[in-house]
Amino acid sequence: MDKRKGVSEVGQLTPAKRQRGTAATSVAVVNTSVAQGPLIQAVQRSSNLQAPIIQLSGHTGEVYACRFDNTGEIIASGSQDRTILLWNTYGANENFGVIKGHKGAVLDLAFSRDSRGLYSASSDATLGVWDVDSGVRIRKHVGHEDIVNSIDRVRRGPELLLSGSDDGSIGLWDPRTKHAVEYMETDFPVLAVAFGEGGNQVFSAGVDEDIKVWDLRQRGVVYTLPGHADSVTSLNVSEDMQYLVSHSMDNTVRTWDIRPFAPESRLIKLYGGAPASDVEKNLLRASFSPDGSQIIAGSADRTVVIWDTLTGKILYKLPGHTGSVNDARFSPLELNVILSGSTDRTLMLGELGKG
Repeated sequence: MDKRKGVSEVGQLTPAKRQRGTAATSVAVVNTSVAQGPLIQAVQRSSNLQAPIIQLSGHTGEVYACRFDNTGEIIASGSQDRTILLWNTYGANENFGVIKGHKGAVLDLAFSRDSRGLYSASSDATLGVWDVDSGVRIRKHVGHEDIVNSIDRVRRGPELLLSGSDDGSIGLWDPRTKHAVEYMETDFPVLAVAFGEGGNQVFSAGVDEDIKVWDLRQRGVVYTLPGHADSVTSLNVSEDMQYLVSHSMDNTVRTWDIRPFAPESRLIKLYGGAPASDVEKNLLRASFSPDGSQIIAGSADRTVVIWDTLTGKILYKLPGHTGSVNDARFSPLELNVILSGSTDRTLMLGELGKG
């Protein structure tokens, strides 16, 4: 059974569970050499979170997507249970909103630029545009004929959305109108999409392994990024719009040079340590830190993995979840605060130690 299809009933929301530290230090797992294995060490508190590690509980199905808003103050999570939950990052971490309306699993999320709106992609073949304050659906985007796996919001210029679907198409949407501005067709299911520079460049990937780079002005693919040996499940562009990170079922995360005049071979580095599952086939995601110095990814081995972008060294391999970690993100407000969502139905909000 495809786990992205959602469940038959939506369970009741339960209060957020907070696991608080008892002292001014917490425990972090810092990777050293392979011979030594993980090193457990005490680290000083380094963030404004109420506790060093906080478990957020309330979903009744697997958590597929989690996002900070652009201020870092609000968290949104999307689940197999068809709901989107809204949380406060700081203070008591209240679950202050429950958004319902999708008829299938919520697979991906993106906040609007002003953080007042939220965009969602679902296995019900639609995209949703929601008001964060009221939880009301402003728009329902219809047009895809199958599961919508991925969504992205343009970073500059007029607000536009991008979607990738199992129907093989990439949709371009104006949140103010119901129907797509246009579609770009491929021959295979699209699992991941991302906007590039100025919104004119689009990246897509899926089961055909190669990453496609589109120019919207030319209405076509301008080049491809070959190299992955299995389905590509996520794409994320760095804040400076110069680099792309991809996560694949081939058990690698890779970075790519997407500058206009980059060398012909655009692959920069391979990162290991965040394996995919041969059984669950969840869409594991990876993303850059806001300053581009680190990469964070979910892993089927129940950990969150963080690498140094330049060296490829694993900086942290963090336990805590009891199921596959499907999504993981850095906070845009505090670079040492991270968020993850898991098959175990929970989110983990925590801080990285200063070491």
